[in-house]
Amino acid sequence: MVGDGHRPAGKALRAAQDEAGVPPGVWKGRGLAAVGLAAGDVVTERQAELLLGEGRHPDADRIESELLAQGKSPAKARRATVLGRPIEHNQSPETEDAKERSPWLALDLVFRAPSTAQISWALMDDEHRLVLELCQDIARDKALAWLEDSVAQIRWGSGGKHRKPIRDGLIVAVFRHYESRAGQPLLHDHGMVSIRARRPDGKWGNLSADSMLENIVAADTLYLLFFMEEVSARLGWAWEPREVTPGRRPVMEIAGIDQRLICWQSTRRQQIEEALFVLTAEYVEEHGHTPGERAAYGLACRAADRTRPPKRKEPRPLSKLREQWRESAIASVGADVIDRLAQRARAAAAAVWARVRPVVDVALAAVDVVAVVYVMRGTFKRHHLLAEARRYLSYVLRGRPHQPGLDETIVQTVVDDYTRPVGRGWKMTADLHALYPRDTDHQAVLRPLTRHRTLPPYARARLAAGALKARVHAARRAERLGSRARPHTVAVPGTWRSGPRLSRTDRKAGRAQEQQQGTDVAALEQTRVTIEAAAQMAVRLQDGVRERAAARVVRPRPAPAAPAPSHTPPPGVQQTPDPTPAGGVA
Repeated sequence: MVGDGHRPAGKALRAAQDEAGVPPGVWKGRGLAAVGLAAGDVVTERQAELLLGEGRHPDADRIESELLAQGKSPAKARRATVLGRPIEHNQSPETEDAKERSPWLALDLVFRAPSTAQISWALMDDEHRLVLELCQDIARDKALAWLEDSVAQIRWGSGGKHRKPIRDGLIVAVFRHYESRAGQPLLHDHGMVSIRARRPDGKWGNLSADSMLENIVAADTLYLLFFMEEVSARLGWAWEPREVTPGRRPVMEIAGIDQRLICWQSTRRQQIEEALFVLTAEYVEEHGHTPGERAAYGLACRAADRTRPPKRKEPRPLSKLREQWRESAIASVGADVIDRLAQRARAAAAAVWARVRPVVDVALAAVDVVAVVYVMRGTFKRHHLLAEARRYLSYVLRGRPHQPGLDETIVQTVVDDYTRPVGRGWKMTADLHALYPRDTDHQAVLRPLTRHRTLPPYARARLAAGALKARVHAARRAERLGSRARPHTVAVPGTWRSGPRLSRTDRKAGRAQEQQQGTDVAALEQTRVTIEAAAQMAVRLQDGVRERAAARVVRPRPAPAAPAPSHTPPPGVQQTPDPTPAGGVA
C-alpha cells in the first residue's frame, strides 16, 4: 500500500503514500455494490484490513456497532459481518486433525507492460507518460472484466464439488507501483482480488482458486493484447516481435526503441543470466550432461532467487525517479537517443505498416495455434489454446484492434476441426488425421518434432506450424486451380473446403470418400505447369504460322500513320493473356 516501502509507526497511510510517491489504492470490480463500495473509491487502511485480512465486510465496524446497539451479543454481531466462513474455522480442532490450513483471502495479480513501454513511460515527456498510464488502466480493467465474466466461479460443498459463476462480480483493490527491486522503471499494478464472492443464491463463499490460476496466462495475453491496441490507437505506434533467447518465444515490443535502452532497463535479466551460467556449469560438472528442459527451468528459478535484491527502504517520489532515470539513460546511450524516442517510434511504425498487412485468417490461425500448443504440451485444455490464439493475434495485428470474440472463434475452430478428446478433465490433443486427411505418409510429421530434443520447444513448434500452414496454402492453390475455367484444362476438385465446417462425426464418415476423390497437391501443381507450358507453345506455333503466311503475300505500302502493334490477333480471336502473371496465381 506504500509502494513496497516501510511506513513508520504512527504515520497515516495517506501521508506515507504521498511521501513514497505512489498513488492510493482504488477499488475495482462489479462486486463492489454488494458491500456498499463503488469503482474508483480509495482503499482505506481499515477496509483492506477487514476484507483482505479477516474476510469481513469493509464496513464491519459500523455494522457491528449498530447490531450491538440493538441488543445483539458480541459473537452474533461479529458473525454478521463475516463474508462466508470465518477464518477462525481454519484453526478449529476438526481441521487441525486433518492438516494445517492457513487462510487464503486474496490473489495478487500483477499487470506489467512490456519493456519498451516502460522505457517510453519513464523517459518521454509527461504527455506520453499520462497516455501510457491511461492505456495501462484500460487494459487492466478489460482483463479483470474478462476474468469476472468468463473465469470466476464460486465453489461450495464437500471438496468444492458445486461450482457456479459468481453472482455479482469480483472485488479488487488495485495498487500502482513505479519501480523494480533494482530501482529501474517498472510501471505495474497489483490487483488484490478478494477470494470472497456471492453464490447465485446470494450467500457468501470462496472463489474457485484453481479456475482463476489456470487461466492466468490467458488473462495475461489478453491484457497485453488490449494494451498494444490502446497504445497503437492513441499514439500511432506499432509493435514487432523481439527474440530475447534464440529458439524461445519472442516478446512484443514497441518498434523503433533502441536495443541499448532495453539492456539499460533489464538489469535484473543480466544478473540472472550471469548466475544461470554458473549454475549450469555446476550442473554439467555434477551430472556429466547439459540440463534438459525441466532442469533448465529449475536452474533459472534458482538463479532468479539467488540474485533477488531486497526491496528498498527509503521512499522516492515519481518526479525524482524520472530525473534519475533520465540522467542514467543519457549517460548510457546519449541525449540524442532519449530526445528522439517518440519521433523514431512514429517512423518505425510507418515502416511496419508499410510491410505488414494486419489481416487475420481464421483457418491459418487455427492451424498455427494447434501446432504450437500440441508440440509444446502434447495434451492441453481450452485455456491453453485461448492463450496461444491471443499471442497469435498480437503477432499478426501488431497493435491494430481485433474483432471482439475473434480469439474465441479461433479456439472453437481448433476444437471442432483439429482436436480429439483424451483422458479426463476436458483434456484434448491434436487430431493428426484431421490435419493430414489424405497425406498418409505425412500424418506423423508432428510426432518427430515432439521428440527432437536438440531444438527448444518453441523452435520445434514453429517448424510444425510452418509445415501445416504450407499444406493449407497448397490446398487452397489446388482449389483455385481446380475451380477456374481454362481452355484445354480439366477442373479438378481441390482439397480445401471453404464451405461451412462439418461436425466431427460427419468428417469421420466422409473421410474414406475423401481419400478416394482427393488429388495429390504436388501432382496437381505439376499438371498446372505442364498445361501452361503447352499453352505457351501453342501461342508460339500460331505466331510462327501467321508470320510465314504473311511473308508470302506482297503487302501494299502502308500509309503514314502510327506504328501498328507487333502482333494483332485475327478478328474474332481473343488475345491470349500472359499465362504467368506477376505475383503468382491470382
